[in-house]
Amino acid sequence: METNSVSKLFIFFFFMPLMFLHSQLVQCGVTYDKKALLINGQRRILISGSIHYPRSTPDMWEDLIRKAKDGGLDVIDTYVFWNVHEPTPGHYNFEGRYDLVRFIKTVQKVGLYVHLRIGPYVCAEWNFGGLPVWLKFVPGISFRTNNEPFKMAMQGFTQKIVQMMKSENLFASQGGPIILSQIENEYGPESKELGASGHAYMIWAAKMAVGLDTGVPWVMCKEDDAPDPVINACNGFYCDAFSANKPYKPRLWTEAWSGWFTEFGGTIHQRPVQDLAFAVARFIQNGGSFFNYYMYHGGTNFGRTAGGPFITTSYDYDAPIDEYGLLRQPKYGHLKELHKAIKLCEHALVSADPTVISLGGYQQAHVFSSGRGNCAAFLSNYNPKSSARVIFNNMHYDLPAWSISILPDCRTAIFNTARVGVHTSHMRMFPTNSKMHSWETYGEDISSLGNRGTMTAGGLLEQINITRDSSDYLWYMTSVNIDSSESFLKRGQTPTITVQSKGHAVHVFINGQYSGSAYGTRENRQFTYTGAANLRAGTNRISLLSVAVGLPNVGLHFETWKTGILGPVLLHGVDQGKRDLSWQKWSYQVGLKGEAMNLVSPNGVSSVEWVQGSLAAQGQQPLKWYKAYFDAPEGDEPLGLDLRSMGKGQAWINGQSIGRYWMAYAKGDCNLCSYSGTYRSPKCQLGCGHPTQRWYHVPRSWLKQTQNLLIVFEELGGDASKIALMKRAVKSVCADADEHHPTVENWHNESLSGSEKLHQASVHLQCAPGQSISKIEFASFGTPSGICGSFLKGTCHAPNSQAILEKNCIGQEKCSIPVSNDYFGEDPCPYVLKRLSVEAVCSPTATTTTQPDLTR
Repeated sequence: METNSVSKLFIFFFFMPLMFLHSQLVQCGVTYDKKALLINGQRRILISGSIHYPRSTPDMWEDLIRKAKDGGLDVIDTYVFWNVHEPTPGHYNFEGRYDLVRFIKTVQKVGLYVHLRIGPYVCAEWNFGGLPVWLKFVPGISFRTNNEPFKMAMQGFTQKIVQMMKSENLFASQGGPIILSQIENEYGPESKELGASGHAYMIWAAKMAVGLDTGVPWVMCKEDDAPDPVINACNGFYCDAFSANKPYKPRLWTEAWSGWFTEFGGTIHQRPVQDLAFAVARFIQNGGSFFNYYMYHGGTNFGRTAGGPFITTSYDYDAPIDEYGLLRQPKYGHLKELHKAIKLCEHALVSADPTVISLGGYQQAHVFSSGRGNCAAFLSNYNPKSSARVIFNNMHYDLPAWSISILPDCRTAIFNTARVGVHTSHMRMFPTNSKMHSWETYGEDISSLGNRGTMTAGGLLEQINITRDSSDYLWYMTSVNIDSSESFLKRGQTPTITVQSKGHAVHVFINGQYSGSAYGTRENRQFTYTGAANLRAGTNRISLLSVAVGLPNVGLHFETWKTGILGPVLLHGVDQGKRDLSWQKWSYQVGLKGEAMNLVSPNGVSSVEWVQGSLAAQGQQPLKWYKAYFDAPEGDEPLGLDLRSMGKGQAWINGQSIGRYWMAYAKGDCNLCSYSGTYRSPKCQLGCGHPTQRWYHVPRSWLKQTQNLLIVFEELGGDASKIALMKRAVKSVCADADEHHPTVENWHNESLSGSEKLHQASVHLQCAPGQSISKIEFASFGTPSGICGSFLKGTCHAPNSQAILEKNCIGQEKCSIPVSNDYFGEDPCPYVLKRLSVEAVCSPTATTTTQPDLTR
């Protein structure tokens, strides 16, 4: 068919953009050399952060990713969680929080890359390390070794994920955002323990992954033997001493730990941002080109996804974006400044190897010079106790202890890892206008145990073999006959019962009455319960509720580890001295009656007769279900459920599980924390003597305007009337900087003239969106001392400090004040280096009064 020239012209201009787009997609590629990853042929310094899609809600994803981008990130890193995607063999779930494709497309929409860590073993303090529990029951299986059943299952899931990504054109080779993929996870230590079978499995896994032809490099972290072309990578608090296993591979840091996880009964771990920035700068100055913060947003272990055991529902990880999606300052801001400084050095960093120059006993300069006028330097002071003044390029530089200064032009220090110039935010939980109403209760009927779904066996059975992890709970039930002639009955004495468990908790009931509880710990899951056994003449019913608190996520062949009551179970104080109940007939019942009736769902809640009336009159009883309704609170602040008045259990909102709760009190060493010196997780602890986790994240997207259903199952006994819905917001912000504080914004490189100008230092205050500065608690330009929350005026003080801050900041969401005599008028102390310290109160924009708060 012939077309006229106009038609030909139309066709040319219509299809030309499509042809160009297609050529762009085809040309998009990711390779590597010894210096860095190459994207479209260009070496890149890439800054990454971990955000795990199941640990937040789809409504949160875009906001989290945009905050990551604004924080200077290039890449979002996530694991793929096999057990949520394939809960039973061959049946897949990629809906809601598990919508992996939607998450990756959201990253692409925001304009960032993705590192997809398929694993499929992930560790991650996630239940069973991300492996599905059904895998444990595949005949002949042995996890993560040269075992055919495991390899077949692992390959099948890996292929499933890769094919899903390919079908959506999500690999960079197809024009998508995925530039890296990971196979296996932290396998090196296990490979060494397993010897030849471990090494063979590792080689097989690498070859299998490469054979999937994704068009992007594959990574193995903590695997020094990773075969070509797979890149080995480092995980840890520090990775500056790490080198790739071949001279033609780049140095990648897949997990720069921004903090540490939390376990029930343990303290909160914090990693000072000065040390984290120092660790990153050390890695970059030693030739590193890709680093990933684990975590950048930790999120929440909703449902029963927390592993460990005993890992908390909160997976906050002291990350730059907190569990609720709010910026953690100064960590977020200081790292953002670090990222800007590194990016200003990027061309020099990827073009040259560092020349190391000694500047003193603990001090060095790492100089990157491309020979084309590009020069960047990192000046380091490894002394953890003392600052140092060094001479570099005939100029003096002051280096605080345990710090690195970055000079993007080999002259101007624009950033120092130990000098924090961004504001500090203090977060608090505030009451909301939403109240719980219509409280009702339902008690698990201990007397009716055995009326549904029981099995019997001679002896004690392992818990997960029975429950298949369908519930945290398993009842162990048996009977004991006591002759009326027993001496303890005549003497009025009480025998004792001891129960040995492999974990993780047990609640003991004798003749339907609660006798006591016992728990293990993450370090020692095994424990022994010892308590009084109120036995009577005749048949006595012993019911033991064994409770799992997350399945193990790390350890050699953790699939073989035992959970539950494996005995012995002994009676002491009877006439025969000791009676061993371990090998008599036991009955088993999986889960709770309330679980079987699906009380947690809006549809199932009416399947039982709830008891109305005063909670106080009913008292605090174990194994009790609570039900209440509430309306969604005003505003858009993140929400958390205050469960301080409760003991241990689980909670649901509108049928969605917000996770396990436990008011276990933290034990640890909460002494003062210094940023300097090598960091390890025990170093900076908070929360001693308080519940490890008091507040539990409630995503706003789970709420309706009215009549939201709250269901709480309490194992021990608590006062549900004191449960409250709280909102998380900024209470106050602080800033503190001296006259000559270097900041990236204050350094401007004019590309046309090549000149640099050092601008004035400033302090910046910023409340959260929807808030404004309502009060200046402290302001002093001069020589103030102290830290945020306890600033003190010094001998030098500009008397108009408070007035100037109030004039410029009250009523504003954010403000910026120059640290300068020109701004504060007459110099309060000539020839003295001055600083400006400020503390401001943040309040909702509609009001200028602070609300009562509860301190964590």
